[in-house]
Amino acid sequence: MQSYEKLLKEDEEFEKYAYLCMQIKKYHSMPKEQSSIKERSRTGIREPRRYKVTIYNDDFTSMEFVVRILMEVFFKSQAEAEALMLKVHHSDKAVVGIYSYDIAVSKVEKATRMAREEGFPLRLTYEPE
Repeated sequence: MQSYEKLLKEDEEFEKYAYLCMQIKKYHSMPKEQSSIKERSRTGIREPRRYKVTIYNDDFTSMEFVVRILMEVFFKSQAEAEALMLKVHHSDKAVVGIYSYDIAVSKVEKATRMAREEGFPLRLTYEPE
């Protein structure tokens, strides 16, 4: 009895498989619709442009606030933030990071907004790398 049930089950599976094969064959033999839309193949795919964010020195923004901006907005460690702050202090500007356009714009806007809220004239810019 058990082998009979096994045979029935195998027969059902074979019928399902045969049905699927017929459907696939029918699909591939159907006439294809003509379309006026041409598919384009893009061969000139390139990486998105990157933008460097630069912070500038001024005589009014406190060093502590610059370190805070570097840590909170640009996610620098305490040591990195302090080193960048000193670089800005001595050479008048420093590149804080290189980002995609959207990220660079949002970081510059956020840092500028925070500086204005605290009453500092801190200036940051973004430009293509």
